[in-house]
Amino acid sequence: MPLALAHAAAAPAASSQVFILPAGAAVLPAAAADGLPAEARHYAEAALAAEQTLVNVNLFGHFRYFIVRPAKPTVARAHEALRRDGHKLLSLLEADRVPAAYLHNLSGDAAAGVVLAESLALSAYRFAGYKTDKKAPKPAVFTALHLVGEAATAAQISEVLGLVAGVTLARDLVNKPLNKLNAQQLAEAMQAAGDAAGFTTDILDMAKIEALRMGGLLAVNLGSPEPPTFSILEYKPADARNAQPYVLVGKGVVFDTGGLSLKPTPGSMDMMKCDMAGAAAVAGTLTALATNQVPLHVIGLVPATDNRPGGLAYVPGDVLTMGSGLTVEVLNTDAEGRLILADALHFAKKYQPALVIDLATLTGAAVRALGTEASAVMGTADAATTQQLIAAGHATHERLVEFPLWDEYADHLKSDIADISNLGKPEAGHISAGKFLERFTDGYPWIHLDIAGPAFLTAPDSYRGKGGTGTGVRLLYAFFQSVLGE
Repeated sequence: MPLALAHAAAAPAASSQVFILPAGAAVLPAAAADGLPAEARHYAEAALAAEQTLVNVNLFGHFRYFIVRPAKPTVARAHEALRRDGHKLLSLLEADRVPAAYLHNLSGDAAAGVVLAESLALSAYRFAGYKTDKKAPKPAVFTALHLVGEAATAAQISEVLGLVAGVTLARDLVNKPLNKLNAQQLAEAMQAAGDAAGFTTDILDMAKIEALRMGGLLAVNLGSPEPPTFSILEYKPADARNAQPYVLVGKGVVFDTGGLSLKPTPGSMDMMKCDMAGAAAVAGTLTALATNQVPLHVIGLVPATDNRPGGLAYVPGDVLTMGSGLTVEVLNTDAEGRLILADALHFAKKYQPALVIDLATLTGAAVRALGTEASAVMGTADAATTQQLIAAGHATHERLVEFPLWDEYADHLKSDIADISNLGKPEAGHISAGKFLERFTDGYPWIHLDIAGPAFLTAPDSYRGKGGTGTGVRLLYAFFQSVLGE
């Protein structure tokens, strides 16, 4: 069950309470010390004087927790430190067997209560999984957080819940294995999410994909025993403020063996159920926007298939004719994501979009360049729009690092027999992948996000957890909120 968030006018007597204190606090404010025994107050203030940022006091039947808002050079960095403290707080609440707590924001930072609530909700995520034995995870003890007074408004709490619902959907989709989530099941899961949140989903089947001549998607699917899908997610509220839609494109490779250019295993193939994290982020973002009734027209495009070496699988040396009419020489069947994205990016032109953003776990080169700490960004959108997205990345700590798309990188993709090849040089692989996609984006501004590093974690990392992180949902939601604020 997700963590319940609610507003409260006041905290009941003998309830467990959390207080966010100002940066550098060494003395408890009166509101935090009210009703606290002298010995407990002295203990807490001694801990604060020793620069402890998270202090808990056992009052025998209930607890008080004090979190010091971190002093950082920027608000964004302070909020990220607070999110990480929120993850630690959840561990304390669980260890202390606290079922519910009341949160007070005394920090002087009006957003601190919302940030901490978001962190607790994200940290509380657990993938249900498929265990049936006695070692199955026990249900969470801490299930409810009440934000007191001005810690957050009811509207802010509702917005956090909608955003977390989007992240949760994305995480759940990424964490499901192929035998639980093939291309058709992914499409149906997104459709169900849309029905619940308030956006529509049109699922194109094999016949419609063939009619559209999506040569990239069809080629990648050749080795699969299961057909591809192409899903069109659309959220168009009556009060949408944009005349031209924003279009999000998500890579939906539900499992990537590498095709005939087989990935090694154990190693790089083991976690390839996550290769549809871009698609999951698109579905999660549409869920958050629709749930929170954000007044923007946004469309999501998700080409989906698995990439296998069986049957009539496409082979290195093949030449494909894409939906745009361009021909592509296949040099590596493991460079499949760009092929299915290319067809979707060409399809996006029909909407005359204000902006197209694609998200994809596209290259190992992006992981080698940035690790799991950031995603690569590049594109043809104007500098102001790109910087606006980068600023949203800092605000949510889903950070972006911009890479160039200089003309010289096009030389990496030259082919002797086709318009373009699907593989560049060993160097700058994430840039040549972006350069490949650029060939299919004429007619609109475009931004590419290579989320291969942060989309799936093999070890726990604070509130991001382990496995699917939902990377992209909070980033894009913050970006769209900044668009509304212009």
